[in-house]
Amino acid sequence: MQLNEKWNNLQVAEEKALLLFHEIEQNQLICAGKSESQISEEILNLAKVKLGVEIFWHKRIVRAGKNTLHPYKEDPTDLILKDDDILFLDLGPVFEEWEADFGKTYVIGNDPIKLKLKNDIENSWVLLKNQIQDLPSITASEVYHLAEQEATKNGWEFGGEIAGHIIGKYPHEKLEKGNFKYYIHPENQTVLKEILPGGKTNHWILELHFVHAEKQIGAFVEGLLI
Repeated sequence: MQLNEKWNNLQVAEEKALLLFHEIEQNQLICAGKSESQISEEILNLAKVKLGVEIFWHKRIVRAGKNTLHPYKEDPTDLILKDDDILFLDLGPVFEEWEADFGKTYVIGNDPIKLKLKNDIENSWVLLKNQIQDLPSITASEVYHLAEQEATKNGWEFGGEIAGHIIGKYPHEKLEKGNFKYYIHPENQTVLKEILPGGKTNHWILELHFVHAEKQIGAFVEGLLI
């Protein structure tokens, strides 16, 4: 498969994921009084009806309140979304065999601390994406540490074990526990833009998770990077 064809397919998948998030917002699925599990099921049904999504390549993440502190691998107790609350979504829909992975944070109400957290993480994601694109030899480890620095600079902690991963045709390659070659992890010295045998390259998702442990809030954002 041509490199540009793979990239185009991934871009189309992300555009469709963005459309799914637009549908979620237009249908007002995120509102106080609903449980995380209820919102998750409503997203599943909406994705199938509106966009024909049959598969999510990873578990659907809907985290509210203090659950926004938890990283992906954990499965905290189901919570109800409250007034003046914070929530994030992390969804991995598959479109015609191509994976998307998109995450976004929502603030219900006008709490200034939660709104700052949401704005900071979104601005940091754009800043890091632009930095990474200008550094052809940057490694996964270096990206992870830049993500940590962004969190600290804005007064937060970095809450993720990773800051991203590869993305591709479903199912993309996975490695055994402890092998971080396909993850933006502090122990991975892989150059993100390395050329693989046959002239191929991996494509990456950049994900950020900022938290404030004392206030029991967190935010998450992710999207297609390279």
